[in-house]
Amino acid sequence: MPEQQSSPTFSVISGAQVHEVLGHREKEIVELTEATYLLHHQQATVNPPSYFLRFPDRPTSRIIALPASVGGDVAVDGVKWISSFPENIADGIPRASAVLILNDQKTGYPFACLESSIISAVRTAASAALAAQRLSEHRARPRRLGIVGTGLIARYIHTYLAATGWQFDEIGVHDLSAEHAEGFRGYLNRTDTAEVKVHEDAESLIRASDLVVFATVAATPHVTDPGWFSHAPLVLNVSLRDLSPEVVLAAENIVDDVDHCLRANTSVHLAEQATGNRDFLNGTLAEVITGEVALDPARTLIFSPFGLGVLDLAVGRHVHDALRDSGELRPVDGFFHDLRRHGE
Repeated sequence: MPEQQSSPTFSVISGAQVHEVLGHREKEIVELTEATYLLHHQQATVNPPSYFLRFPDRPTSRIIALPASVGGDVAVDGVKWISSFPENIADGIPRASAVLILNDQKTGYPFACLESSIISAVRTAASAALAAQRLSEHRARPRRLGIVGTGLIARYIHTYLAATGWQFDEIGVHDLSAEHAEGFRGYLNRTDTAEVKVHEDAESLIRASDLVVFATVAATPHVTDPGWFSHAPLVLNVSLRDLSPEVVLAAENIVDDVDHCLRANTSVHLAEQATGNRDFLNGTLAEVITGEVALDPARTLIFSPFGLGVLDLAVGRHVHDALRDSGELRPVDGFFHDLRRHGE
């Protein structure tokens, strides 16, 4: 008979613990994000398509499963289960909520469940900050930041940009809600020395910005005129569906993963449908990092990251291991039960 292994353990990691581990470690997380992108580029990961659960009676809401596996030193499998319910905002709670499950690569047993809305925001912001850095290395460094959408993701992206050395002369803000735009201006005035301006429309913000961040819940394109980008800004298309195919096709385009991003009617997916090909894509961020892709600094450059589950796993593993090493991990007694094949 095979030798009985020690019983697997399972820990629950709260949002407060996640926040404690990740707070003020922006540079470290950006480095982890870059390393994970390179692992993905080296095919040391598995990142199948995300799975969307939609509701006929609640068409604005969805829950997404992001299964993934990361090799290398991270060495973890798992899945993020993240919901987006925009109507939550009117009730005073965040739009998104999430959990992340980490699985042991040897046994397949889950060994942790983490509150993951913070992890999701952190990996998104770290990806945006990394892209801003790498994609601006061969063009004039942006001094005017414009942010469309003023929710939690926008706040995290600004935090990561500031923590990784970005300084701006001007920051523009636009949101469909004037109240939310003013609230975000208040946040920026408390945390940044730049001059902050609220724009009444996206066009004026885009024309006044060298680095444009889209962080909205837009389901279909609302920015349709390539002429708004005639000054060739760097665009972080984080929310993925703000830009029309015409805008995408008039620019250079970098994605995090080609097959992953060209689905679910993202802006780049709509551009593929319009043209019948993917020739408008220049490559991936990892290919820019490795020098496999060269870009024209005189053209608008759009980065569209679908959001890879491997990034969530890498950050989640980092949080778990930090808590384990500090003695703060909290296993759930008796979570796995009846582990003997033929009983007692």
